[in-house]
Amino acid sequence: MECKVTWMGGDGMTFVAETGSGHVVAMDGAREGGGHDLAPRPMEMVLLGTGGCTAYDVVLILKRGRQDVRGCSVKLEAERAGEDPKVFTRINFHFTVTGRNLNASTVERAIQLSHDKYCSASIMLAKTAEITHTVEIVEG
Repeated sequence: MECKVTWMGGDGMTFVAETGSGHVVAMDGAREGGGHDLAPRPMEMVLLGTGGCTAYDVVLILKRGRQDVRGCSVKLEAERAGEDPKVFTRINFHFTVTGRNLNASTVERAIQLSHDKYCSASIMLAKTAEITHTVEIVEG
């Protein structure tokens, strides 16, 4: 896996990242940090990538378990250290899983498997952050 991150120059802190799979993502800093607030911050990208990683796992595990999953979203709320390096110190994942006749213990197991075995991002972040999760199952 590879990517290239390029500063766009000028008076801002905007960067463009090109992934090895051929996709492009912009990142920017807050105004107080010299940015123009035009795109997500790099640490927001870490957090959203982690959410994508674990949501992907949960949907895949539920589908493989023949659960009739129709939707899955995860809201991440994180706290960071006050001193540099400002690593994540606490992250809560709130899953909302929608489907028909979903088995609550199967959904919970899928989330736990993601956090403990499959989601590389959350497993890395667990080295510095307390990871917790909540789940809401919606019939539909």
